[in-house]
Amino acid sequence: MRSSTKAHLVCMAIPAQGHINSMLNFAKVLHSKGFFITFVNTEFVHRRFLKNPESLASLDGLPDFRFASIPDGISPSNDSDEHKQDIPNLGLAIKNNCPAPFLKLLSAMNDPNSGVPPVNCVISDSFASFTLDATTKLGIPNVFYCACSVCGFMVFYYCKELMQRGIIPLKSEDDLTNGYLDTVIDSIPGMIEVRLRDLSSFIRTTNRDDILLNNIIDEIHASHQATAIIFNSFSELESPLLNACSSMLPPVFDIGPMCLLSQCIPNDSSIKSLDRLNLWKEDLGCVEWLDEKEPGSVLYVNFGSMANLTSGQLLEFAWGLANSGCAFLWVIRPDLVVGDTALLPQEFSEMAKGRSFITSWCPQQRVLSHAAVGGFLTHCGWNSTTESICAGVPMLCWPFFAEQQINCRYICSVWGIGMEINEDVKREEVARLIVELMRGQKGKEMKKKAMEWKEKAFEAAKPEIHHPTATGKLHAVCFPLPAQGHINAMLHFDALHFMAFHITFVNTKFNHRPILVKTVGSISIET
Repeated sequence: MRSSTKAHLVCMAIPAQGHINSMLNFAKVLHSKGFFITFVNTEFVHRRFLKNPESLASLDGLPDFRFASIPDGISPSNDSDEHKQDIPNLGLAIKNNCPAPFLKLLSAMNDPNSGVPPVNCVISDSFASFTLDATTKLGIPNVFYCACSVCGFMVFYYCKELMQRGIIPLKSEDDLTNGYLDTVIDSIPGMIEVRLRDLSSFIRTTNRDDILLNNIIDEIHASHQATAIIFNSFSELESPLLNACSSMLPPVFDIGPMCLLSQCIPNDSSIKSLDRLNLWKEDLGCVEWLDEKEPGSVLYVNFGSMANLTSGQLLEFAWGLANSGCAFLWVIRPDLVVGDTALLPQEFSEMAKGRSFITSWCPQQRVLSHAAVGGFLTHCGWNSTTESICAGVPMLCWPFFAEQQINCRYICSVWGIGMEINEDVKREEVARLIVELMRGQKGKEMKKKAMEWKEKAFEAAKPEIHHPTATGKLHAVCFPLPAQGHINAMLHFDALHFMAFHITFVNTKFNHRPILVKTVGSISIET
């Protein structure tokens, strides 16, 4: 028997911490507005969550917020090397192995004896297009949620055209160093003039059949089959790009910044119990350390959940931090260094003693919002970028992967809140840029600009804003059968109004007449 009459949303994330965090925030916001949520992970990432004691309680879920997992074809025996993910083959495994289990999961939940409401809509990560097979067969709307920037999405989308024009892939390895990456790309609608090097890391291949590049092209162009596309962004930040997307894709909506929307959930809400779902244990001691520091005095350093450094790069960053003389909080994941343990020399520890805190993971949003943090050395992942914007914290940028290069370009050249560290990282440049960010005139100017963007982000996150783009609101017409139970169930879709939908609720005249006796402001429909 059905246990609830709430509208049921199924959220399908891809197995990457950043994408999971963003989708989970969105799911929590939707839950707070009255939806029943099933949050689906692949077994690969679900096993990793189970190994973090802090995540166990979160995975228990709530009566109307459940977690589920589907097989992805990755053997548990591979978990011993779990942190060193083979991204191309992980993507292929998901694409090839997840469609059938996902269809089975949706079908099971739609069974009248499932104990959960029937599935009304699937919200898929925009890189989880395998869900389209199941939703098409079952006739369920499939809304894509894009956890990357709009500028990143557009770069991925136009990789196909750049390949057709022969601009990518690279002709030879020499193109990495002979100036070819400085080729100007001015053909992407809504985008500022950029260089080839500012596009995705995925284009830096000489293989036209590169698994990662072609998989990204396939995934992004599957967006045409989505019911709608939702971006974790806001119009003032990426308006020209949102307009360009709107002209060529299904209905497009910006509903970010999600990191702020998720903070608007009432503090007494039971959904707060899900806040500790992480692949690594968070060290709260770093917050206590920050409490002892002067306002704006600490540089926060974190390269995200997937970036990898060589031992040499780690040392260049370490000595740059030490030589800057600034206080810093540095997150060094267990798998940060490629094929090695992240070891720092004793001389570094002695030089940075008293002004450094090094940990393996931290509550990033809380750290960035701390008064002591005055700058952020980042890989330019989209979650990190938006969280820094919302905290009013300027950035030093060292992009590594995916769309981080174009995020960096926009941070530094469009939004005016960052400076880029050369790809070939050197300690002297790192130290110089840290000092400029934390103490220099340019750093002060970027801080002022960052605070202006923070104000715009908070304005975008106000409840009354959510969130028509330049294309206007999506209009949902709800038409139930003229029976009380069907009408009650359909009324739960009023929560769609929160997502910028304009709602028209249609009754037959037979049902509408008795309602008119008890209500004011109804609109009769002529037939």
